[in-house]
This record gives sequence, C-alpha cells and structure tokens, in this order.
Amino acid sequence: MKKALRLFGILLSLSLGGWCAPAAPSDAAAPAKAEPTLEQRVADLEAYINNGPRNADAPESKVTSKISGPGPAHNGWMMTSAALVLFMTLPGLALFYGGLVRRKNALSVLAQCLGIAGLVSILWWLVGYSLVFSAGNAVFGSAGTFAFLKGVNSNPNTNYSYWVSQNVFSMYQLMFAIITPALIMGAIAERMKYSAILVFVTGWMFLVYFPMAHMVWGVDGLMNGVWNANASIKAIDFAGGTVVHMSSGWSALILCLLLGKRLGFPKEPMPPHSMALCMIGTGMLWVGWYGFNAGSAVAADGIAANAFMTTTLAAATASFVWAMAEYVLKGKPSILGFCSGAVAGLVVVTPAAGFVDSSGAILIGLAAGLIPFMACYKLKGWLGYDDSLDTFGVHAVGGTIGAFLTGLLATSSVNPNLDLNLKGVVGHILWLEQLKAIGVTLLFAIVGTTILGFLIRVLIGLRVSEDVETIGLDLVEHGEEAYHD
Repeated sequence: MKKALRLFGILLSLSLGGWCAPAAPSDAAAPAKAEPTLEQRVADLEAYINNGPRNADAPESKVTSKISGPGPAHNGWMMTSAALVLFMTLPGLALFYGGLVRRKNALSVLAQCLGIAGLVSILWWLVGYSLVFSAGNAVFGSAGTFAFLKGVNSNPNTNYSYWVSQNVFSMYQLMFAIITPALIMGAIAERMKYSAILVFVTGWMFLVYFPMAHMVWGVDGLMNGVWNANASIKAIDFAGGTVVHMSSGWSALILCLLLGKRLGFPKEPMPPHSMALCMIGTGMLWVGWYGFNAGSAVAADGIAANAFMTTTLAAATASFVWAMAEYVLKGKPSILGFCSGAVAGLVVVTPAAGFVDSSGAILIGLAAGLIPFMACYKLKGWLGYDDSLDTFGVHAVGGTIGAFLTGLLATSSVNPNLDLNLKGVVGHILWLEQLKAIGVTLLFAIVGTTILGFLIRVLIGLRVSEDVETIGLDLVEHGEEAYHD
C-alpha cells in the first residue's frame, strides 16, 4: 500500500507540476519549510478537488507544497467566466440597449459601452482593484497595496481563493466593474453628453462602486457576512445584487431625473428601432450571466454548479411570467416582454444564485416576472420619469427584491460557507441584515449620484442641445451613422 501511495505521489507531482505557476520566492530570513510527507501531498490533492486550503496555506504550516500555484481546472473556469462577463457588456448589453433606442442613437450606446470598458479598465489597473480587494477598513481597501496591479501575479491571493491566480481573479472582477456603470446608460439614453458620461463614470466608480464592492466582497468589508466574522452588517450577496444592480439601478433613476425627459416624451412614440438586435443582445446577456453567477463561486465546484442551475430556472421562469402578464393585461405577449423578463430574472437571482435551491429559484423567477413588470408597466407612468430603457424598473427594483429574497431563501444546505459566520443568522434574522445592506446601498447610490450629477451639470453640462438631440447623437457626437439607406 505504501509503495502504491508513493507511486501515486510521484505521478501527481509530475502531472501537476507543469500546470502550476511557480511559487512566490520565500523570504530569505524565514526558516526553510520542510518537504511535505506523502500523506500531506495527497491531502493537498484532496484540497484542490474540494476547493479547500492546501497544507502550505495554513498560518502555522511548516511544510512547502508540491501544488503551490493555482489549480488548472479552477483557473480555467475563472478565465472562461471572465470572458463570459465581458461578453455581457460587449456585445450583449451594447446590442440589447442599442436595439431599444431609436436608429439615430444606436451607435451612441455602442460607444458608451466601449468607452466605459476602456476607462474602467484603466481605473482598475490604477487603483480600483486595490481599493476593493486589498485589506483596509470596512469601506475601502488600501489604495497602495495593489496599485498599478503591483504584485498581482499568477499566485493565488488566499483571502479570496486558494486555487485561482490573483491576476485571473482581478480580471474577472474587472468585468463586473465594467458592466455596472454601463447599465446606468439605459436610463439616460439618447440625451446625455458623451463627455459628461465619461466624467460621471470616473467619479461614480470612486464614490459608489469601489466602496460598495469592498463593503460586500472585501475581506474586511462592512457587509461581507459570509467571510468577515467582524462585519457590522452580516448580509450576503453572491454575485452583485447590491453591488451591481441596486447601485446602478438607483443611480440611473437619480441621473435620469437630473437630466430631464427626452424631447417629445411621453407624447411622441419612441419605439425600439430593432427588436431583433434587442433579442440577440438578451441571449448574449443570458449566456454571459453564467460567468457572472456561476463564476462567483470562484471555483469549478458544487456551489458553481448550483448557481448555474438556479440562474437558468429563475431567468426562464421570469421570461415566461413577464410575457404571460402582458398576454393577460395587454392581449399580446411581446418579444420585448420575453427579453425584459429574462433580464429581470437574471438580475433578481444574482445575489441568491449560490445560496438558494431550485425551488427558491422558481420563487425568485415568479417575483422577477411580476414585480419589475409592474414597475415598468405602471410605476413609470404614474411617476412620470423618463427611464429610457427601464434600467430602474429592472435593475433597481429587481436588485432590491433579489437582495431581500436572498435573506428569506438562503440555506446552508446549498452553501455550507453560510455556517462559518452566519449559523445563527441564516433562516432567522438574515432578512433584517439584508434590509440594512439595502439601506447602505441606497445611501451610497443616491447621495453619490446626486453630488456628481449636480457638479457635472454646473461644470460642463449634462445634456446635449435640443438640436443635437433632434438630429441624433450618432452623427453629431460620433460622426457616424449605424445605417445608410
């Protein structure tokens, strides 16, 4: 038996050695660690398969590890997930929003998505990743720890994953940072200056997104109930219900109110110029969302598999329910209804995907198909605001519902990590903690956007002129047209 184990250990070392990144150089002053025993090496393999800490990751460890770098399968899944989340913005959101605006403004939406992708990437490299994912205080990480992505290499950052390279993890999280401000553009489509958009997004990332992401996902974040035992608010958010959808959706409402209504709204009809593009964009968003939700397990493990399932069920249910609600109230189920319902289902399940079971996902889908539908169908008309593409109705309302329902439906039978610091909270008072997190998110989104909006309006102006709006943003702001008859 010992000979067999020894042979297994040799084969393991040979097979994994070529895949793993080299270990970070050890401190010369630190005592050299001993070679692991065969049993410890086998335990490392079990840890890799089960997505747990290897022997060498323990604070008191006195051994090295033969698997010192990332695990190839987990790393591969996270690179795939990062690509899928970028696919959500480019081209998914670009086509979804681009199809919903009038043809004279189609390219402006594409330019907004592309511009935000570049701008946010630079900010992330500069200091954004450090502000979110380094240790700091309850609201911000340390600006200098990972500034310019210093030290963000192929070795794992064990605060967030034992088996995924930190450079892969940072790029995965960058894709979230890109799509979040891009979502806001749906509420202000067809009337905001491109220069004002770039200035707004820059300020918004620092005032709203970076602190929100650190509070929810940072190792010492204020609202990271799963991993921070000292979190003041013991809330949970698997993939971004508060960080992404609530923050962007509520900010979108404030910004569209500051901008005012489009010329002719609501008296003139402003139908989408291409529902075909909208539907294609919706399909891309749905596919990309598997990276968004299942990728948030930060491993190719059982929790990711559960998130894959719940994401599918919630989106499919909400898409059907939204269109059937239209069937009942309007007499016809529209393609826009199916598309809006699918996106709403994806939004509402986002904070819950890795915490709820299949029945919970169906309940979330039902809520997502009905409540955001009523917000878009009735609330907008009652209150009279011009949220061009229903960003508020889907993302703000949907994200808020999702954050709350997560508190009611989360179960440790799906995700045992909930028992680490929340054993007495899950299934009892978690919904109260979720309400606190919702309140903090509203505060940051509303106050931050209001301050930025007023400053930009005074300094450079928010809105294009009436002539520009009449001609169309494509030709005047970008010198191009989407179509040539």
